[in-house]
Amino acid sequence: MLGPVRPTVRDLDTISCVDSAAWDELDHRDSPFLEHGFLAALEDSHSVGTAAGWEPHVLVAEVPTEPGRRTRLVGAVVAFVKTHSFGEYIFDWSWADASERLGVPYYPKLVVASPATPASGPRLLLARDLTPAERTAVVDALVDAVREVADRCGCHSIHWLFCTHDEQRWLADRGFWPRASFQFHWHNSDYDDFDGFLTALTSRKRKQIRKERQRATAPLDGVQLVRGTQLTDDDLRSMESFYRRTTAAYGGYRYLRPGFFEALRRRAPARMLFAKAMAQRQVCAGALFFETERALYGRYWGCHQEHEFLHFELAYYVGIEHAIKRQLPRFEAGAQGEHKLLRGFLPTATYSAHWVRHPALGRAVQQFLLHESAVISEQMDRLREAGPFRCKA
Repeated sequence: MLGPVRPTVRDLDTISCVDSAAWDELDHRDSPFLEHGFLAALEDSHSVGTAAGWEPHVLVAEVPTEPGRRTRLVGAVVAFVKTHSFGEYIFDWSWADASERLGVPYYPKLVVASPATPASGPRLLLARDLTPAERTAVVDALVDAVREVADRCGCHSIHWLFCTHDEQRWLADRGFWPRASFQFHWHNSDYDDFDGFLTALTSRKRKQIRKERQRATAPLDGVQLVRGTQLTDDDLRSMESFYRRTTAAYGGYRYLRPGFFEALRRRAPARMLFAKAMAQRQVCAGALFFETERALYGRYWGCHQEHEFLHFELAYYVGIEHAIKRQLPRFEAGAQGEHKLLRGFLPTATYSAHWVRHPALGRAVQQFLLHESAVISEQMDRLREAGPFRCKA
């Protein structure tokens, strides 16, 4: 397809410059968080942009389909110049502290990620029909373009966050340093229903989950699952209210600006699934999920008044039940949280790759990563052994 032609890479400052159909034809695997609709909703609501601390660089790799005329999109990277480390979920605060002690600047930095979204997926979006040689050419062109953006914008480091394992290996071959992390993911072992999932657990954990669900749902009239195409304006107002209440309650930063959920309904309704809990004919709590053909992602939850186990019911158990019903292989419920382990979510590796410009700081970071990798491996082994399943994974 490419022949001897090396792709040309353009640096755009908005996703709106790219045709949505061509963009979404690139291979996103199971992830919705770099799809055109999600990125456009972030832009529409000003949740990304220079003022938000996420200055976008949409790098598009193109090849001519006709000499001197039309081009075809064969790859892309979404990168952001940042002056802080908020909203990344793979933490480098200690690196910034070490940089300060060395007397060298750490910011700005360049981050390749989906903003404020701790979910894995391709960061090198590639055309699906590339041969291995063509894929290498596109990856080389995009990685070179990322480095050029970092140089031009005076970035002191580059970070590929929540990339795939394959991408981490490709990036390691191109001078980036791999980093080990993990999250808790639920995996579908072809369960027939929620009770089938429970039978895979130890008796004690099975009884605990049944008790939690009973207590969580006792005050409720029920839980409704609403597709994005059916969301009302009242549903969007509930989402906005729950998001703001949750971030305020836990001291979090509100990365999503007002209007994001409305923009998301307009731009990507097919990916949205809203679980809303009803009590006395009013919406009392809710959780927003994103669904693709092979995965479910839990992202935002909140309530007007907390009661026992309500968070577990809406954010975890309703999601597990839906994933089983839809025969989805995987359910990711967000970052951190050892409490997920006892509810059927197992430690699952996540991947990133990094590069630091300053030689002394770079050497220190590489040493840190070697030590961290061993610690992470031990933690994952310990957690797997402590899991709730009768047969340990």
